Amino acid sequence: MDYEHYIARKVLLGIFLSLLLVLVSLYSIARGGYRLSLEEVFNALVGVGSESAHLVIWNIRLPRVIAGIIVGASLAIAGAVMQGFLRNPLATPFTMGVSHGAMFGASFAILLGAGYAESSGRIILDNPYTVVLFAFFGAISATIVILALAKLKDLSPEAIILAGVAMSSLFIALTTLVQYFANELQLAAMVYWSFGDLGRATWQEDMILLAVFIPVFMYFIIKRWDLNASAVGDDVAKSVGVDVERVRLISTFLAALITAVSVAFVGVIGFVGLIAPHAIRLLVGGDYRFLIPLSALAGGLLLLVADTVARLVFSPMTLPVGVVTSFLGAPTFIYLLIRMEGRR
Repeated sequence: MDYEHYIARKVLLGIFLSLLLVLVSLYSIARGGYRLSLEEVFNALVGVGSESAHLVIWNIRLPRVIAGIIVGASLAIAGAVMQGFLRNPLATPFTMGVSHGAMFGASFAILLGAGYAESSGRIILDNPYTVVLFAFFGAISATIVILALAKLKDLSPEAIILAGVAMSSLFIALTTLVQYFANELQLAAMVYWSFGDLGRATWQEDMILLAVFIPVFMYFIIKRWDLNASAVGDDVAKSVGVDVERVRLISTFLAALITAVSVAFVGVIGFVGLIAPHAIRLLVGGDYRFLIPLSALAGGLLLLVADTVARLVFSPMTLPVGVVTSFLGAPTFIYLLIRMEGRR
C-alpha cells in the first residue's frame, strides 16, 4: 500500500464518521416524546417554523446533542492518550478512577453549597466553576496517585489497572461519606449526578465544555508525534528528542481536566474512552496523527447514539446514558482483559 492510499483511507473514514455524526444528530433532534419531521427540524435550525418546534429544539434537544458530542469526544481522546502513555489498552478515565475522583470532587462542592436538586430532579448549579474546580482536583488526585505508583514501583499494566480499581473504590467510599452529611436536596443532586445523564446540560455548560475541549484537543494534535514515540517506549521517545516526563505530565493533567469538566456537568459516563479508541485502532492502527481526531469523532458518535437509545427505548421514560454505555463497555473491557492475558 503506497503512502497516498494509506492517508486517503484515514481521510475517508473521517469524512464518513463526520457525515454519520450529522445524520445521527438530526435524527436525535427529531425523535422524542414530541416528534418532529426533518423539515420542521431544518426550519427551526434556521429560525423559521412553529414556535413549539423552535422551543423544543433550541431549549432542550440541541443543547443535549451538543453536550453528547463534546463529552463523548473528550472522554475518547482522554482514553486514547492515557492508553498510549501508560502503554495499557485498558487505561481510561473511568477504569483508572479519574471519573470517580471527579464525581467525589463535584459531590463535595455540592455539599459546600455549590448546587442542589429541585423536586423535578433538575440539578441547579449556583457556581458551575466551583464544581468544575473541585471535580478537577478529585480527578487529578487519582491521576497523580496512579502515576506515582507506576513510576516508583514499576507496576505492570495489570497492576496499574488494579490500582485504578482501588482508587475507584476509595472515591466511591468518600462520595458515600459526603452523601451521609448532605441534606435531602444535596443528596438528591449527588445521587442523580452519579447516573450520568446528558439531559442536565444547558447552553452555558455546552460553551464551557467546548472552551475546555478545543485547546486540549489542539495540544494533543500538536503533540501527536511525541505521543507516537512515547507509545513505543520511553527510551525510543527520548532518543528522538521527546521530553517524555514533561509531555506525559502535561498530557495527563489535560486528560484529567477534560474528564473533570465532563463529569462536573453530566455525571459519570463509563467506557466511552475504552470503546471509541479501540474501535478506531482496529480500523486505522495506532498512529496518533489519526487516532486522536478519529477517536474524537467516534466518541461523540458513540455517546450520541447511546443517548438516543436511552431516550427512545423505554419512551416516555428516559434511561441515564451511563447505563447504556456500561452495557456496551463491560463486555469490551472483559474482551481486552482476556486478550492481554493471552499475550503473556
